[in-house]
Amino acid sequence: MARFAKDRPVYFFEEPEQSDTVALRLETCAWSGVVVATPLLPDIDDMAAMTGLLRQLLGRSGRSVGWYYTPMALRFSSEVDWVATVFDVMDELSAFRFAPAELPRLESQLMQRADVVFTGGASLFEAKRGLHANIHCFPSGVDLPHFMAARAPLAEPADQAPLPHPLLGYFGVIDERLDLELLAGIAALRPDWHVVMIGPLAKVRPEDLPSAANIHWLGARDYACLPAYLSHWDVALMPFAMNEATRFISPTKGPEYLAGGKRVVSTPVADVVKRF
Repeated sequence: MARFAKDRPVYFFEEPEQSDTVALRLETCAWSGVVVATPLLPDIDDMAAMTGLLRQLLGRSGRSVGWYYTPMALRFSSEVDWVATVFDVMDELSAFRFAPAELPRLESQLMQRADVVFTGGASLFEAKRGLHANIHCFPSGVDLPHFMAARAPLAEPADQAPLPHPLLGYFGVIDERLDLELLAGIAALRPDWHVVMIGPLAKVRPEDLPSAANIHWLGARDYACLPAYLSHWDVALMPFAMNEATRFISPTKGPEYLAGGKRVVSTPVADVVKRF
């Protein structure tokens, strides 16, 4: 999307946020040029208001290509006359915790409407290839200059600098796809190893996270500063659980870790084994 934004307007229509009024907040991402359009709504489930705000954005930008990352967006965009429709299947969302019951039906509709379908990895491609005539395996790429910066000594972030080595690290969403029992086991078996976990919580509660003196939950951090953390790790981790939610994943962090020059230890997720 950053490449597209060099020669055409690109709007990322975000999830809605709660607000006293109905409005659309537009913010340009400094490093990519992509404009993030965030709907502000008193009721975040008001799809009619979402449709109105999307039409307001289209009035600003003109006829556009609709690039879908989730079929759930059809709830407010099904009547839009896109120049072309792209369905980017990044995950098997129906296998995730708390997946909406209507998701499979909407995915089927989006498959029928799409002009082209991409899948975020080889396993997804094999699972979806019979559902569309123009479908392509499109695994995660990597912003090489950004993450290769971790190969040089970077100033270590203040919240990580005091931690002893060996230092094992993870960045990404912290949700049901991670094997939290595995992390607890590593910490118990190797008390001299320190594990840094960076990322926002999703569908897990703080009390679900294993607590140990050598596991450090740092919370969400800006994309721009991730190489500074990565630069000082001895090993980068992909401690994914082996369950339905991870059956089709192709983790973006794999090539990001490798671009940063780090050794990577992962559980045997299918696409990780195939690709790396």
